[in-house]
Amino acid sequence: MTRPVAAPRLDATAGPLLAVRQLRIQHRLPRAHPFARPRYLRAVDELNFNLHAGETLALVGESGSGKSTLARALLGVQPVSSGSIRFDGHELVGLDRRGWQPLRRQIQMVFQDPQGSLDPRMRVAQIVAEPLVYLCPELDAAERRHRVEQTLERVGLGPEMLECYPRQLSGGQCQRVGIARALVCGPRLLICDEAVAALDAVTQAQVLQLLREIQMQTGMAMLFITHDLAIARQISDRVLVMYYGRLMEQAPTRTLFAAPRHPYTRALLASVPGVDPAQRAALLRPGAAPDTSVPSTGCLFAARCPMADEQCLRRVPPVHRLRDGSAVACHYIAEAWVPPTKAA
Repeated sequence: MTRPVAAPRLDATAGPLLAVRQLRIQHRLPRAHPFARPRYLRAVDELNFNLHAGETLALVGESGSGKSTLARALLGVQPVSSGSIRFDGHELVGLDRRGWQPLRRQIQMVFQDPQGSLDPRMRVAQIVAEPLVYLCPELDAAERRHRVEQTLERVGLGPEMLECYPRQLSGGQCQRVGIARALVCGPRLLICDEAVAALDAVTQAQVLQLLREIQMQTGMAMLFITHDLAIARQISDRVLVMYYGRLMEQAPTRTLFAAPRHPYTRALLASVPGVDPAQRAALLRPGAAPDTSVPSTGCLFAARCPMADEQCLRRVPPVHRLRDGSAVACHYIAEAWVPPTKAA
């Protein structure tokens, strides 16, 4: 069993590396007929959060919550409808390709599919060197080769891997190559979109340990998108819970798992395998998913929330900022919490 790596020290006085404010991302839906009014799906709606250097923020929520859409927006490949994304003081919303060029090397991503994200026609040395060719043109061929070898060594791959093709590697080795490709330019922000979902449990633990060690060495920030609450608990400093594009709860990891305050967060924690079905049913009512193509008149979770009343159906809940740094979007913030028990 690997020894857990201590969390990096965060400078509370420093400003955030990444600041997202009132972010809204909409997708235009097909028209039912040529004269129909245009309709938009709100994939991300009025989202606010900060991410500091050396910190890991886990982004969790069920499928359709807008997690991957947010990741694409942070990379500049998803148009933003309104709001602000500031990275180290630079506004990213509205930047053209030329404006993004100096920032590409500072924001990188590790993808979910270890093998599908690698070009099968390229050798490992070429895959890892490719970002250097486009983002670090000041390096010559010898310097690029040296940087590639150093980065592969950092992720635990030896020089014998340089001439291998992705098909010759295991899933864990392919993901290490993907991590090396993301790290080779020395990013300050690493976005991991379900980066260990396709790996077995042992390899997952190794990759998570690797990411934490690299973070300790470099001080980079990580946005870790996952549907696995156990992974979020293991790797993150804070957790942000989304539901159909909206923030439900944001809190330090220990606080969120010990005393979740939003009914949706509680339902998520009770959704893991083995929890008593009766407890799960008490925390989540049967209900339809919200229609985010129409303006919201209340809480998006109201149809499935056991605490919902008329106010929840009529008014969108405000985001309450609490003393411990948590944020909860609920009319009735619950304090008492009994962790779900395993079924007998």
